[in-house]
Amino acid sequence: MECPVEAHQGTADELAKSLREAIQRLNRRVRQARPVGDLTFSQLSALTSLQLAGALTPRELADVERVQPPTMTKIVGKLEERGLVARTPHPTDGRQVILSATERGQAVHAQFEQARNEWLASQLAALSPAERETLARAAEVLQKVARA
Repeated sequence: MECPVEAHQGTADELAKSLREAIQRLNRRVRQARPVGDLTFSQLSALTSLQLAGALTPRELADVERVQPPTMTKIVGKLEERGLVARTPHPTDGRQVILSATERGQAVHAQFEQARNEWLASQLAALSPAERETLARAAEVLQKVARA
C-alpha cells in the first residue's frame, strides 16, 4: 500500500489536489456534525458570518456569503422569525439596516460549534499521538497558507 505522504511528494499540483479534496471531505463531515435543529446550512453560515463580523448590512452579508441579495433576504427572514437575528437602523444611512446575531442566535451558534468540535475531537482521540502531532503541525502550516 502506497503511503499518502510519499504519493504527494512529486509536485505541488498533486499535493494541492489531494489536500483540497481532503479538506473538502473533512469540511463536509464537520458540517454534518450538528445538534438536532432545523437550521439549514445557509442559515447557519449566515449566522456564523454575523457572529464573526459582529454586524453587517444585508448587502455586506450577501457579499460575504456569496449569494444574491434576494436569497439573503429570505435567509435573514427565517433567522429573524426564529429570533436569531435582529435588525437595527443604520447609524448614518436611513435607507439601510444593520443585522446582528441576537443573544439567542449567539447561543444557537455556540451549540453548533460545540457539536462540531466534539465530533472532531472524538475523531482525533482515535488517532495515535504521532498522528495528532502531525495534524497539529499541519494545522499551523494550513493557517500560514490561509493567511497568504
